[in-house]
Amino acid sequence: MKQTKKVFALLAIALMAACTVHAQRQLVLNTKPGAPVQPTMYGIFFEDINFGADGGLYAELVANRSFEAPLHITPSGERLCGGLQGWNTWGNVKLATERPAFDRNPHYVTLSDDGHREKFTGIENHGYFGMGLKQGLAYKFSVYARVRGGERAKIRVELVGHDNEVMARKSIDIAGGDWKKYEAEINSPKTDAKGFMRIYLESRDAVDLDHVSLFPADAWQGVLRADLVKDLKDLHPGVFRFPGGCIVEGTDLASRYQWKNTVGPAENRPLNENRWNYTFPHRLFPNYFQTYGLGFYELFCLSEHIGAEPLPILNVGLACQYQNDDRDAARVHVATSDLQPYIDDCLDLIEFCNGSTDTKWGKLRADMGHPAPFNLKVIGVGNEQWGPLYPERLEYFVKAIRAKYPKMKIVGSSGPEPDDKGGKQFTYGWEQMTRLGANLVDEHYYRNQQWFLENVTRYDNYNRKGPKVFAGEYACHVTQPALPVPEGKNVFEGALYEAALMTGIERNADVVHMATYAPLFAHEEGWQWRPDLIWMDNLKTVRTPNYYVQQLFAQNPGTNVLSLTENKQPVTGQDGLCASAVFDKASGKYIVKLVNVGNQPQQVTITFKGLKALPAVENVQLTTLHSDNPMACNTVQKPDVILPVEQEKAGVTISKNAATLTVPARTFAVYHF
Repeated sequence: MKQTKKVFALLAIALMAACTVHAQRQLVLNTKPGAPVQPTMYGIFFEDINFGADGGLYAELVANRSFEAPLHITPSGERLCGGLQGWNTWGNVKLATERPAFDRNPHYVTLSDDGHREKFTGIENHGYFGMGLKQGLAYKFSVYARVRGGERAKIRVELVGHDNEVMARKSIDIAGGDWKKYEAEINSPKTDAKGFMRIYLESRDAVDLDHVSLFPADAWQGVLRADLVKDLKDLHPGVFRFPGGCIVEGTDLASRYQWKNTVGPAENRPLNENRWNYTFPHRLFPNYFQTYGLGFYELFCLSEHIGAEPLPILNVGLACQYQNDDRDAARVHVATSDLQPYIDDCLDLIEFCNGSTDTKWGKLRADMGHPAPFNLKVIGVGNEQWGPLYPERLEYFVKAIRAKYPKMKIVGSSGPEPDDKGGKQFTYGWEQMTRLGANLVDEHYYRNQQWFLENVTRYDNYNRKGPKVFAGEYACHVTQPALPVPEGKNVFEGALYEAALMTGIERNADVVHMATYAPLFAHEEGWQWRPDLIWMDNLKTVRTPNYYVQQLFAQNPGTNVLSLTENKQPVTGQDGLCASAVFDKASGKYIVKLVNVGNQPQQVTITFKGLKALPAVENVQLTTLHSDNPMACNTVQKPDVILPVEQEKAGVTISKNAATLTVPARTFAVYHF
């Protein structure tokens, strides 16, 4: 009986161990380098959604600085604009347009004496959800101004706290009746996420004011929010897709994104509608416009700074097909016979980026401060277009670009769906892009955890000889969670399933040449779409778990894919484990990425085929991203809940050419051998 009890006890221990760790997995890594991994493999996609540009990456603190909002553009292109949206006024303040400072932004305000010594005239601006002011930081104020009906006037600029306390002030003398730019620096003595700015008239003579601006002194190149630029640079992205997305199309063509309106002096870039200000009635932001202060020139400079290949997307002559009926194509879209201005926009953009300084658009680039070419290599035409209307228009662009710039790579679209479950749009799109000779085909997928796990094998059977894949927009939208998803936040489970899918992308680097998570930014108080890679408020940014997944792939891309198999098959989610491996020629390292989406640890032995022995355990490096709580997230209040952890002891045992390790439950692990 005692012996029987002992046997049962041993069996119980064995069963407990089996519940704790899955049976050991036997993986084989072939050390012979395979297909190259493109430098553009992992990147970012920027669209001005969720206040990603104005109120976000663009560091301007003043909303409606040129007094052009509200704005409505009719389908015929008529601009109905001008107003004091975002401004509070008191005293004698009027909107005017006579003899404007800027022809494409003709509105300005006149501040006149109110006629009584105890009455004052002034304006105040609260920016986007308040102005984030930091203690000890200087703020650069500028305004275009002139005296009206006199020779000298004076204004006073104040930084005011959320409690209505004036924190700093500075007076500025205005001279003469011609428009001039006036500048001043004002230091903030306190930190206030909800500060704002006031301007008082301090003279009897009236003044005209236009393009009222306030930037933090630490803004990157004077225009972009420094902490967000650092977040992007730290990602090490290989490609940067911009400016969208649906704003490329516009709700109608009159309100589409036009790159030529976004270059030249920022003061004279015309205001444009942002289609996201009214797309979601439950998250309506009627004050959401595109000032174009963050335009194509700034985006190309940013691409250069963060080390990413720029990928601009231009309109193909179609308005947003979600918001318009293709049966009404003659009214809402451009006829193929009228496409030339759209084609010219593409050709002129290439000249702007790559042309010599003696060309029209190359000279403009140089005049803006960048004489050297941007060296554009790839361009996208069309966003999420589908059906016959798209390829019949794209064909004209392909012919024109190929004729003038034969080496330029062209990105086409496979439509908004990642498969044919809703029809045949996806297959049709791929067939047409292949027929037209597109270099890359843009696929988009916003799906749940199950879809992401099922699609780890997505690219295993793609045609190796056809166009390459650009996964231009993707994110795991978590559904049916064990716990409610915090509103507007990115949870760990979504990031983990994205990592699982990305092992399949990496494994198929001969087919997939680019992949960009979407969307990029979201303001805590201004979001309309979630999840998003980086969240922010007026003072701080939040790197999500999804951010760290992207960063770990982008920082460890390797140069060549390695075959990593189990029973001669790729590791694609069997018992919750996904895996990929690359070799890095520069460092001589073998990089193994293991994703365990399951609730139990996985013990793995990896045999390095082609090596007689592995280096000592001390040379193994391990970085993990893990959370016991699948619904955990990083927030402005707690930004460090989930972080990558570099472990000094990798927990690896080595025997000749085999390494044995354990991947904890719900973990993304990156090993360097």
